[in-house]
Amino acid sequence: MKKNKSIIRFVCLGLLASATACTSNFEKYNTNPYDANDQEMGYDGYKMRSALTSMQGWVIPLDVNTTQFTECLLGGSYGGYLADSNNGFNGKNFATYTPEETWLRVLFNDIIPKIYPSLKDLKAATTDPVPLAVGNVIKVIAMQRITDVYGPIPYSKIGEDGKLVAPYDSQEQVYKTMFAELDEAIATLTTHRTEDFTPNADMVYGGKAENWIKLANSIKLRMAIRIANVSPALAQQKAEEVAKHEVGTLATNDDNALMKVAVTNPFRVVMYEYNGGDSRVSADITSYMNGYEDPRREKYFIKSAFTADELAGRKITENGYYGLRSGIQIPGNVVKNYANMNVQNGSKLLWMNAAECAFLKAEGALRGWNMGGTAESFYNAGIRLSFAQWGADGADNYLTNSTLKPKMYEDPMGMFSYDKAISNITIKWKAVAGFDEENLERIITQKWIANFPLGIEAWSEFRRTGYPRLMQAMVNSSAGIVQNERMARRLPYPQTERTENTVNLNEAISKYLNGPDNMGTDVWWAKKN
Repeated sequence: MKKNKSIIRFVCLGLLASATACTSNFEKYNTNPYDANDQEMGYDGYKMRSALTSMQGWVIPLDVNTTQFTECLLGGSYGGYLADSNNGFNGKNFATYTPEETWLRVLFNDIIPKIYPSLKDLKAATTDPVPLAVGNVIKVIAMQRITDVYGPIPYSKIGEDGKLVAPYDSQEQVYKTMFAELDEAIATLTTHRTEDFTPNADMVYGGKAENWIKLANSIKLRMAIRIANVSPALAQQKAEEVAKHEVGTLATNDDNALMKVAVTNPFRVVMYEYNGGDSRVSADITSYMNGYEDPRREKYFIKSAFTADELAGRKITENGYYGLRSGIQIPGNVVKNYANMNVQNGSKLLWMNAAECAFLKAEGALRGWNMGGTAESFYNAGIRLSFAQWGADGADNYLTNSTLKPKMYEDPMGMFSYDKAISNITIKWKAVAGFDEENLERIITQKWIANFPLGIEAWSEFRRTGYPRLMQAMVNSSAGIVQNERMARRLPYPQTERTENTVNLNEAISKYLNGPDNMGTDVWWAKKN
C-alpha cells in the first residue's frame, strides 16, 4: 500500500501545535484501501481498478485528514451540519472566518492533483468506453465542488499531470464545459447501458453502467438548479433534458450514490478518535430537527452526554439532541459532551441520494419548468425517500404537519444560546400558484436535512438561496470582510497559486472574480442575496 506522504507531512506541520490530527495511525488512516500494490499494477485490469477507485476516493475523500478539512471544518461549519470542538482551533478556523493558509489550500491543492493523473492512468489502462465515461463523470463531480468553493479555477487547460500552473476558466465557462462533458458521458453510457464493467473497479455502483447514467443526470440536474438565478434559460434547458431522458436520475434509494469504505470511515475518526472528537453535530441542524420532532434524529445523531451535575440549575435537565453552536470561542473539554454524529467505521460515504433529486425537481417545477410532475409531489416524495433511506417511520405525519417550526437554540451549558428563532418555516407544502419564496425555503430546508452530512453542498445552496437560515457566528474575526448575515461566500486562493501561478491567477481575479480575492466576494452563481 502507498502512504499518502504529502497529506501526512501537511497535517503534521499545519496542526501539530493544536494536536488536532497527528496520531500514531497514519498508515491506517491515510492509505487508499483501493490502491493496487506494485505487483498488482502489472496487470491492465488492476491498473484500471486502481485509477478509477483512486478518483472515487477523492470525491468525498477517503483520506481522513483531507476529509477533516474539507467536509468537517469547512463544509460542516458553513453548511450548518457540524461545529468545531477542539479549542486548539480558536483563532484560525473557518467558523470564525480566520482559516490558516494550511486550511485554505486543502480542497484546491490536495484534490485537483489527484484527479487528473488518475484520469490519465485510466485512459492508458483501457479503451472501454464505459469506464472512461465513468471517469469523466467522477472528474466533474469532484471538480464541481472545488469551483463552487473558490469560483474561477484552472479547468479546461489543466494538463493530464494535474499540475496547477495553468490558465483559469471563469466559473460560468467551467459549468458550461462540465455540462458538455456530462452530456457526452451520458450519451456514451446510454448507448452502452447494458455493458457493465468489473465490480472491483467501482466502489460506488459495482460496475453497473445504468446507475452511472442516473448519477450523471442527477449531477447535471444539481448543476442546472445551481445556476438558475444567473443563467435561467440554460438552467431550464439542462434540467428539462434530464427530466425527459430515458434513464433519468436517482429515483429510489437503491440508486443512491454511496462510496464503500474498506477500513475506516473518515467521519468516524474525526468525530470520535481525533483528540476525543474534533467536531460535534451543529446546533443549526439539531434545532431544526428538534423543532420538527424529526424521527430521523436517532438515525443521524447520538444524544449529548452531560452529567447531572453539569446540567444542574439549567433549563435543560436531561440529555437530548443538543448540537454545539458553530462560530464560537471554543471552551475546554465540556464541548465533547454535545451531540455527536451517528457514524460507524463501516458506514458508506454519501455522494448523492434520490431524495435530493426529488427536491431538485421540486424546485424546477416551482420555477415553471417541465420536470414531469408538480413541485408539491416532488417535495413530498423527497421527504418520503429520505425517511425510507434512514429507516425512519412517520413520513406521512411529518410532511402534513403545518404547525411545527425550528426551535430556538437553548445551549445546555448556557454559554451559546441563540436569542431568536432561526426560521419560522413549517413543513407542510403551501398550495399557492406560481413561484413562491416560502415554498422555496421549504424545499431547500428539507433538502438540507436529507443531504446530511454533505456540507459543501449545503453551503453552496445557502449562498445561492439564503436557505436554510443559519445562526450567525458569535465570533467574526474577518475584520469586516465577511458580513454576519451573509456569512462566508467563498475561499480565497491558496498562497501557492500566488507564488507558482501568479500571472494566471492575477488574470483570473481581474477578469472573472468580480471582487477582491477574499471570503466576502460572491462566486458567479451566488447572486440572489
